[in-house]
Amino acid sequence: MRLSTAIVTGQPVPGSSLESDLRSLGFEVRVAADTAEARALLAAVPADRRVALVDARFVGHPHALRLGLTDPRFPLAAVPGAVTAQPAARQALTGAVTRAAAEGPAAAPETAGGAPALAVDSLADRVVTALDADGTAVHRPELGSLVAAVPADPQARNEARQAVAAVDDEAVRLRSAVKSRDGFFTTFFISPYSRYIARWCARRGLTPNQVTTASLLTALIAAGCAATGTRGGFIAAGALLIASFVLDCTDGQLARYALKYSTLGAWLDATFDRAKEYAYYAGLALGAARGGDDVWALALGAMILQTCRHVVDFSFNEANHDASANTSPTAALSDKLDSVGWTVWLRRMIVLPIGERWALIAVLTAATTPRITFYVLLIGCAFAATYTTAGRVLRSVTRRARRTDRAARALADLADSGPLATAVGRIARRGLPGLAVPAAALLGGAAVVACAALTGFGGFLPVAGALVYVLTSALAVARPLKGALDWLVPPFFRAAEYGTVLALAGKAGVNGALPAAFGLVAAVAYHHYDTVYRIRGDAGAPPAWLVRAIGGHEGRTLLVTVLAAVLTAAQFKVALTVLAVAVALLVLVESIRFWVSAGAPAVHDEGETA
Repeated sequence: MRLSTAIVTGQPVPGSSLESDLRSLGFEVRVAADTAEARALLAAVPADRRVALVDARFVGHPHALRLGLTDPRFPLAAVPGAVTAQPAARQALTGAVTRAAAEGPAAAPETAGGAPALAVDSLADRVVTALDADGTAVHRPELGSLVAAVPADPQARNEARQAVAAVDDEAVRLRSAVKSRDGFFTTFFISPYSRYIARWCARRGLTPNQVTTASLLTALIAAGCAATGTRGGFIAAGALLIASFVLDCTDGQLARYALKYSTLGAWLDATFDRAKEYAYYAGLALGAARGGDDVWALALGAMILQTCRHVVDFSFNEANHDASANTSPTAALSDKLDSVGWTVWLRRMIVLPIGERWALIAVLTAATTPRITFYVLLIGCAFAATYTTAGRVLRSVTRRARRTDRAARALADLADSGPLATAVGRIARRGLPGLAVPAAALLGGAAVVACAALTGFGGFLPVAGALVYVLTSALAVARPLKGALDWLVPPFFRAAEYGTVLALAGKAGVNGALPAAFGLVAAVAYHHYDTVYRIRGDAGAPPAWLVRAIGGHEGRTLLVTVLAAVLTAAQFKVALTVLAVAVALLVLVESIRFWVSAGAPAVHDEGETA
């Protein structure tokens, strides 16, 4: 592992543990007696290393230094008395050091009580001031009760050391490993002990990626147990699903505990949750089939409903990411309810986040049948989707927010429009006004799903519905999606495409058609999730060639309806299978290439509970 370098500036303080603390954090320590020597040492550090400037008088908790100097997510970061730069920000740090050296120490400003607010004779703090003056972004972690200070005299040093001794550094570190906002089940039934598992993993050198992979393997074994169709298998599946969720919480807590964030880890954590849940649905469906009960339609319906719920979340958040005038009476009411403790937990539970959802699935699997499990899951998710979507619609129509070009681009990327919608949209040019945009997306989607669901297999009415859907989809995205409810367009498109595949596979009436449809929707849903996490990482959408190659949502919908019209039911099953494999190969190869590349940004789901 490549070492980082810490340059300790100023005269060493007798009895200070600073150098040993820095070495324990993986730093190679160099000592500079004055600013000139610090500049020379800084210039000698290889350009591909992280470098830190730390005042020799620093007093604080080791975890304060860890938060300020080792977090890989930020090019520049600082705590009082210390500043660090990753290779990408070395030039900015070097320039700030040069200016700070030229200006020299300044008089310390005073707080309201007359005490110095900042040790401005500290080179590290002067460098941070110079970076701020340049408008350079410097991350300052929330330290809470942790101490990080540069005492100016022996009395202040003694007081700082007493403050350090009064706070348990390790207890704070364990608490901060847990998300500040999480679901009820996770908060009270998982995190109280999973944080200790995370610490155990950290002390044995395990990485978050290894724990994430263990969680996936555990969930896949759970799916395999469910696929046996036996009561013992169902009980084992429920227990293993909970174990998988414990590991799922542990990997994020390990990343926060050890500050081991990575691009690959972010991608694995973001996508494996969906893969685990949907693989488990498939396992339940296989297990039910062994007992003579075909629940593939319910399994596919559960996957569609859950995916559409997520798209609602993603689209709404992206539409309002940087919107101005972003207030409403509905939001004010929600904020008021947040002051009443029990309503916070109730509202977090009724949206059925991942902890509550997996606990529900696990208990129902062990105690009932796959059919009952899916019925309860569908009812619960439908209620949660109705509750959250209705609240967001009310917020959108009352807040009168002005949305940015960035939000419009994100919604257009989430729409996943292919060549057909793009070509027709160019002809339409002006598109539709106001609320006609989501209305067109909804009506066009409803038309194609209804044509597929309400007619017999093999007819051309679904093709006609798909052609209408192509037209309405093109009109919906012909202009930038900046309307109050335009964030509903992507979820309407998802529901239309997935619902059409479900309806046609169900109408085919041949063994294996619904599992093939499950595979196709899973492959396409992966592509849509991948789009979301790229946008969150400010990397834009997947490349245009990939969207064209897999047809866009409207192209795939039209293709599936045409295949259903011209092929026999048995041939249609084969066609769905081939299409699922082709889409999966294309999107997986491109996604893996992107996320393991050195320049791909990391995505961190610190606040998501879905």
